[in-house]
Amino acid sequence: MNTPAAARVGMSLRDFVAEHEQQPFELIDGEKRRRMPSVFGHSETIRLLFLLLYQWAQNHRSGEFFQETTFILPDRYDANWVVGSRTPDLLFVRAARLEQYRRDIPDYRSMPLALIPDMVIEVVSPNDSYSDLDEKVDYLTEGVPLIWIIDPQRKKVAVHTQAHPAGVKLSGEAMLDGGEIFPELRIPLAAIFPASE
Repeated sequence: MNTPAAARVGMSLRDFVAEHEQQPFELIDGEKRRRMPSVFGHSETIRLLFLLLYQWAQNHRSGEFFQETTFILPDRYDANWVVGSRTPDLLFVRAARLEQYRRDIPDYRSMPLALIPDMVIEVVSPNDSYSDLDEKVDYLTEGVPLIWIIDPQRKKVAVHTQAHPAGVKLSGEAMLDGGEIFPELRIPLAAIFPASE
């Protein structure tokens, strides 16, 4: 008696790109999750963070930040098969890794980023549920070493690392730092959450 082979998780890179162009989605645990439009305040916070961090990264020549950029998890044995994808609000890749990636993949501009970021930042939307927040922390299992979860409504930040997967919570006059990724980076929470709001 023949046992049916297990269904392969994911989809071909070609199908992924074609479907993503029609309707943006993330591929999480084999399930397609549609990307919903952001509220304007969410976009403002992302822009503020991007401007702060992009300038800092440029000044320190440490790497590059990207806004709402999709990265994929290729199959370990088949680079043309996508087993997962994420589109964080912001992601960062160190300079040396990004340069190597661009050298190794000459047509990198025509495909999604096939590289695990060194850092991911997610901004909590007013309509995010607890399960949405749990999924944001799942980046750790995908190999992202540093995650910031920014909550503008509560003016709090949770910093997740492999050493602290449950997160270190920051609020009030705390300073946000870049840990091992950005040892010199220190940002007061007040710079992210203006008092006028």
